[in-house]
Amino acid sequence: MEKLYARDIYGNTLVELGKKDERIIVLDADLSGSTRTAIFKNEFPDRFFNFGVAEQNMMATAGGLASCGKIVFVSTFAMFASARALDQVRNTICYNNFNVKIIATHGGITVGEDGASHQALEDINFFRAIPNIKIIVPCDAPEAKAAVLAAYKTPGPFYIRLGRCKVPTIENKQSFTLGRGYVLEEGKDIAIISCGTLVYEALEANKILKEKGISATVVNTPTIKPIDEDLIVKISIKHKKILVCEEHQVTGGLFSAIAEVLASKNPVRVERIGVEDKFGQSGSPVELMDFYGLSANFIAQKAQEILRQ
Repeated sequence: MEKLYARDIYGNTLVELGKKDERIIVLDADLSGSTRTAIFKNEFPDRFFNFGVAEQNMMATAGGLASCGKIVFVSTFAMFASARALDQVRNTICYNNFNVKIIATHGGITVGEDGASHQALEDINFFRAIPNIKIIVPCDAPEAKAAVLAAYKTPGPFYIRLGRCKVPTIENKQSFTLGRGYVLEEGKDIAIISCGTLVYEALEANKILKEKGISATVVNTPTIKPIDEDLIVKISIKHKKILVCEEHQVTGGLFSAIAEVLASKNPVRVERIGVEDKFGQSGSPVELMDFYGLSANFIAQKAQEILRQ
């Protein structure tokens, strides 16, 4: 599988959109090299603004620009877009349902050596509780581009979470549609539902399970809000045991969204793979994925445990 930076695709997609729509304004918080908004800055310097390390001010300004008819793309690391600027996202952007697209990079534990202060593990939880905002966690670079295009075409606030590292391009997946999830592989013994970087890990885990005679349905759920309730219920009717995998705290993210749906519509056994109420730490992405039990081997082990119970 080809590995690409989702943030590279994001930067190039901004330029594509900027060429055809002069309403697009891009804001960043002194991280344009990392978030790749520098690609847009080089092409359209008059429509790019660097706010330095003043994320709250950046979000408030984004709301003001959107109130004047602009389509505003705001970028920084996921930790700073969520925890540091949450008040302005809630009260200025989402309360007014402004047309602001928050595209955050460096989400999750795979930020790596930057450590706990930069590893956003609670961001989806924060934003899920806020009305009006839509949340997308793409599994690879092509899906990231499709998500950005969908956000551009859809009025209202968005939070799109991208990672730091190159990620494998998932083959044979369906085209992205906002609010939809997708079955990547059909199986009969257990369903593994994931988003973001863990979609690839889930597919690798399924290879391990196949060697042991276990057949799993693997599902990609890029849209966390609004969640694809119809697909989740359909999966739960077919599978009485479901494993949800995410590069996020086990509280408030994809697992919580799925459990909430099934609690009211079709209660079944749902287990989880995620960060178990801990902060991150410095280390390579591979080391951290193993340390926190998020990689393919751990997903395969957990699936086998569930099936034995």
